[in-house]
Amino acid sequence: MKAKRKLFLLGISFGVIGIILGAFAAHGLEKVISAEAISTFETGVKYQIYHALFLVFLSSQNFTTERMNKTIFWMILIGVIFFSGSIYGLATNSLSGFDFKIIAWITPIGGTLLIISWALVGINVFKKKKN
Repeated sequence: MKAKRKLFLLGISFGVIGIILGAFAAHGLEKVISAEAISTFETGVKYQIYHALFLVFLSSQNFTTERMNKTIFWMILIGVIFFSGSIYGLATNSLSGFDFKIIAWITPIGGTLLIISWALVGINVFKKKKN
């Protein structure tokens, strides 16, 4: 499968899941976790949605190479799972038998991957513009 198609499908998947999780936070969690925890959960949703839109946008552009698209795909996939996923776990920690605080160290790793993916796209655009 071409990298652009994978970017698009991952973006759409993250978007759908993000909307479902956002609705769940707004309507399913308000009676079982604190308002602060819901706000934390919603931060994870926002970043997931931002990257869903970023992926869909990238899938429609021609300023990144096939190789760059593959790299971006994996960086955002792992980044969102680590960043948003760990935030979801931390926000709902009281509802689980697993203590998500022991894996909280993956949150900044995920965030770093997301930042690097944006930077790589920016660098790639500037390099391509020179050529």
